[in-house]
Amino acid sequence: MARDQLQVLNALDVAKTQLYHFTAIVIAGMGFFTDAYDLFCISLVTKLLGRIYYHHEADGKPGTLPPNVAAAVNGVAFCGTLAGQLFFGWLGDKMGRKRVYGMTLMLMVICSIASGLSFSNEPQAVMATLCFFRFWLGFGIGGDYPLSATIMSEYANKKTRGAFIAAVFAMQGFGILVGGMVAIIVSAAFEARFDAPAYQDDALRSTVSQADYVWRIILMFGAIPAAMTYYWRMKMPETARYTALVAKNAKQAAADMSKVLQVELEPEQEKLESQEEKNKFGLFSKEFLRRHGLHLLGTTSTWFLLDIAFYSQNLFQKDIFSAIGWIPPAQTMNAIQEVYRIARAQTLIALCSTVPGYWFTVFFIDKIGRFAIQLMGFFFMTVFMFALALPYNHWTHKDNRIGFVIMYSLTFFFANFGPNATTFVVPAEIFPARLRSTCHGISAASGKAGAMVGAFGFLYAAQSQNSAKTDKGYPPGIGVRNSLIVLGVVNFLGMCFTFLVPESNGKSLEEMSRENEGENEGGNGIAMESTRTVPV
Repeated sequence: MARDQLQVLNALDVAKTQLYHFTAIVIAGMGFFTDAYDLFCISLVTKLLGRIYYHHEADGKPGTLPPNVAAAVNGVAFCGTLAGQLFFGWLGDKMGRKRVYGMTLMLMVICSIASGLSFSNEPQAVMATLCFFRFWLGFGIGGDYPLSATIMSEYANKKTRGAFIAAVFAMQGFGILVGGMVAIIVSAAFEARFDAPAYQDDALRSTVSQADYVWRIILMFGAIPAAMTYYWRMKMPETARYTALVAKNAKQAAADMSKVLQVELEPEQEKLESQEEKNKFGLFSKEFLRRHGLHLLGTTSTWFLLDIAFYSQNLFQKDIFSAIGWIPPAQTMNAIQEVYRIARAQTLIALCSTVPGYWFTVFFIDKIGRFAIQLMGFFFMTVFMFALALPYNHWTHKDNRIGFVIMYSLTFFFANFGPNATTFVVPAEIFPARLRSTCHGISAASGKAGAMVGAFGFLYAAQSQNSAKTDKGYPPGIGVRNSLIVLGVVNFLGMCFTFLVPESNGKSLEEMSRENEGENEGGNGIAMESTRTVPV
């Protein structure tokens, strides 16, 4: 038989939406704002880095980062993020969510500032410094994924839990948007102050020495929002679910939540102690595999497949826009103008599709459910990707560029009103409290593995099949058209693996994780009903 729910956990499940919910969203969300800003702002300045540090006059065109350097600069933060998701996810279950939460934020602040510094003006030293600090920046960002999701899910009521977790993740959209806006403001200010000719008019003078400050300011700005929320993160109490179900301190959990909910709650330590002997299976046990093995496969595979497509699109927007002619040829601009044009294009995409997509998920996730949104998102991402790829030559004509941008924007919209949000939400809801942060970290790390495939793979794959038209140092690739077809296939596979992910809409965390059952319970139809993906 299912066991009685602790009063403190039931009180959280049925609590009305209150100020502390919104406070938690802002505190956790500002971390994600910084995460997105720091991860995606690098794509705004990579072409500038190439012009400053890798210009060779004999080439007759603006300098670009060599393939190995470009791959490292774009992808090293993802390596750190993957490691951070696994490490801090595990640590969040061992030490508690709150104790680890401040570590990740402080690491992000320090490394955001340090990534704009360098020990020398030699290209190798600048790139080595940048990559070193962006790895550790990614390590801190990685910890924010499982901890923010777990904390928000454990604070929320079951009626609006999906919207609250999605709202935390939706701050990513504002981070991407603000990153573009900061780049526009900084580049516009430097362009107004330090006039320079286009590259084709004067190659050397087209990159003014002050341009070296532009990329540093853009990268270092990411520390400000993170630093602003550090104090409030430290003031948050530990979640009641960790304190009661993992630390086994019902008295402290009741005391903490009595202050938060402003109601009197009974500690019920005796009830908690009577439950201690049950449900102690670990992550690598047969019982976990029986109960949650397919769920973990579903969350890891869908996040992996999503991030291949999502990060490919985000990091290489500038290359795609240049390929279709939406951003002018590099030779017709000076270095700072190129930053401005790239930032303007990416900001427009973020404003018109990325940000709205996140908030559509917030508004609808508790109405139509996680499964429907994820399936729909993958489906439309597949459709629009093939619609871009198959008639690709049609979109490259000048009269059709606006149509391409609209279609490309719709793939972002349905990524965010779709799997980019739901893959973050669901792993925080369906696993037991003592393994919740770890399993979310594993799922998120799988996503970042996909991001690395996208970041490194697309860099090479999108090169022209004609060796004369490739960027310097790159071998011929399969071209943008074929790369888009590959991404369409990846999105289709994501849609297929979505059927492994259970629907958690309207259910308590304990009902989804089946923590109210003993290890030998749950073989009946009632238990299976609670974790079924869709009605059958």
